Amino acid sequence: MAMVFSEDQVGCVCEVLLQSGCMDRLASFLRSLPSSSSSSSSSSSYPGLQGMESVLKARAAVAFHQGRFTELYALIEGHAFSPLSHALLQQLWLRAHYLEAELQRGRPLGAVGKYRVRRKFPLPRTIWDGEETSYCFKEKSRCVLREWYCRKPYPSPREKRDLAAATGLTATQVSNWFKNRRQRDRAAQGRKGQGEDSLQQQLLCSSGTSRGAFHSSDDDLSPPPSPRSLFPCAQLTSAHPPPLRHLPPGHYSPY
Repeated sequence: MAMVFSEDQVGCVCEVLLQSGCMDRLASFLRSLPSSSSSSSSSSSYPGLQGMESVLKARAAVAFHQGRFTELYALIEGHAFSPLSHALLQQLWLRAHYLEAELQRGRPLGAVGKYRVRRKFPLPRTIWDGEETSYCFKEKSRCVLREWYCRKPYPSPREKRDLAAATGLTATQVSNWFKNRRQRDRAAQGRKGQGEDSLQQQLLCSSGTSRGAFHSSDDDLSPPPSPRSLFPCAQLTSAHPPPLRHLPPGHYSPY
């Protein structure tokens, strides 16, 4: 098939087909492009076509779609990509390793299994922006969520959507983060309450044994001070959360 598109047009077609999820059409389009080893005139007219980032990214997506994970890893590790492509390629890298691990184990991976896969196969430098992540949440995104939680632990559905847009996460991920954080806080408060009750009981028992010697009464005992809150932000009194600091969302959400 003769080359009839310019390099910009090729990049545009790759992006459109990639965003639309038409992997079969994208694979067919990539096959129509001249290879770098071809001696045809169209290939010599576009020497850098196969090295274009949009083409490389499309090839990686097609390789993942077709289950050719070794080719996918080679493409990602063999080329340096701009930050705009990191989100998609990071997702492809992780999901491919997840699928391989599931095939080996014969069962779906849980959260712990995925964490172990991420530790075993860290993101290569070619698609990593150097920012530390925790459970695939970038630290900047976690800071936005924590700051909002300190002021308002129960965001509305619209606020969850705004937070998703500001952090590059999905609304479901934002909702789950708030739910898990509230559960952890309740569990921590429960443990602290049990510890405080135990301390008060010990003080009462000790006062009872020494009352005859010191002629003291229960009124002489000051209640033990409450332990410091585990989350200092709970002491904030502002009724409204701070305005969102919009972060540049990625093309795709972390998996």
